[in-house]
This record gives sequence, C-alpha cells and structure tokens, in this order.
Amino acid sequence: MDKLIITCAISGAEVMKEHNPAVPYTVEEMVDAAKEAYHAGASIIHLHARLDDGTPTQDKERYKEIIKSIHKECPELIIQVSTGGAVGMSVEERSDVLNLKPEMATLDCGTLNFGGDEIFINTENDIIYFAEKMNHLNIKYEMECFEKGHIDMTKRLIKKNVIKKPFHYSFVLGVVGGMTGEERDFMFLKDSLPEGSTYSVAGIGKYEFSLAELAIKYGGHVRVGLEDNIYIEKGVLAKSNADLVKKIAKIAKMNNREIATTSETRRILGMEERNV
Repeated sequence: MDKLIITCAISGAEVMKEHNPAVPYTVEEMVDAAKEAYHAGASIIHLHARLDDGTPTQDKERYKEIIKSIHKECPELIIQVSTGGAVGMSVEERSDVLNLKPEMATLDCGTLNFGGDEIFINTENDIIYFAEKMNHLNIKYEMECFEKGHIDMTKRLIKKNVIKKPFHYSFVLGVVGGMTGEERDFMFLKDSLPEGSTYSVAGIGKYEFSLAELAIKYGGHVRVGLEDNIYIEKGVLAKSNADLVKKIAKIAKMNNREIATTSETRRILGMEERNV
C-alpha cells in the first residue's frame, strides 16, 4: 500500500470568516495556512484564490502572487489550483489560471446541483476543453467526481484519448445535490474506477473524517481543509487548516499508514520531480 497523500483545501470559494474565522483570504493568510498544513503533513495544497475581502477570483495574477508567496516559504509544496472557481463563472474565467502552467489542477467531470438555484455547470465540451488545455500545458489533473456518472464520463473520454494516464481521481462526497458520503457510496465509486487509478476522498461536513478513515483503510488518499469542513469535531470549530490535517495524520498512524512526503507524492501520482 502506498503512503498516504494528504491534500489540504485551505480556503474554497464559498466558506467565509463568518462561518469560521480561520478561513484565509489575504495572501499572507494563505501562506500561513499552507505552511502550517504542510508542516502538519499535507503534501498538496488545493487552492482557490480570494481577494482581501473574501471574494473568490480566478484572476491568474492573484493566483500567481499567492503561489509565488507559498513557494517562497515551502518551495517543495505541490500547489493544485482549482478550475472550478465559483458558481456562475465562465469557462474562460475558470481556466485563466491554467495559463500560469501550475504543476497540478482540478478537472471537474460533470454538472451538479449545488442547492437552491445554484448549478455547477460542466458540459462534456467543457470537460474536453479543460482536459485538452491541461494536456497541452503538461498540467497534472485530478478528476473531481461528485457522483458515479462523473466517473463514467471520464471513462468515455479515456476511450477517446482526451483524458490520459496516469488517472487520479477525487471523490467529493456529501455536497448538496451530489452523492452522500456513506460507506456504500465510497465503495461504489472506488470499485468503479479504471484499473490502475489512484484516488483521494473529500468528505464534506460530517462525512470528512469517516470517509478519510475508509480511504486510509483501502489504500486511497485524503483531502481535508476548511473548504470542506469547518469543524474539528461536532459543534467545535477547527482553529486552523493544520488542525484538520493533524487529525488525519493521527487517524493514519492508528491505521499504520505512513504519510507521503512531497517527493513521494509526485512519485505515487506519476508527476515529474520539481526543481526547487
């Protein structure tokens, strides 16, 4: 079994300081959150950019400033930028960050209701557009799947040679409008993957730690962070992203699973070693 890759989703596009004061907005806050998460055991930072007032943005210059500042403190960290952005953003707006040629980015693999009137739109042509752009720029993609149909979409695009090896997935479970995060849901998605795939699990809210334990047990990897869950335990706000990472590291230790370094993470995911 491979060592455990921990990804920390430090900010997201929806959660605000009103929900948890530890959510980072400014560049300095993003750097501190990333650095603390790294020292707690995270080898990948899943990054949504924010303006200083918390407004989500896909502006590549803002991303550039954040990434450069994080790498100044933690040069070996893997930064995985979001191409999901926020609900309502255009494909062009969401993909602008890819022009920075980041090491890694998310590839959303289907449309989803996000509650109320919000719809997160990812048509087949949108998915092809993002995948082909990432292929051209040699960006490693993590395929975000909120339900089984999204995995089936990736299989169609694999047959068309749009999505290329190595295949790395992220199950995002517990989102309103998507699959719940029960054990049966996890097992269904895990057993539906193409042979040879790696995967990570992001449990939203109450599902974060129960799904993390399943992923650890079955050889998968884990994403945690204030984007997905603001509590360290029921009713108790997490004091930082690092607190959530530390809890995963503790669960991993209880299950005799070692934590992957950034170099080991790149090897497991079939990425090139980064010169720092």
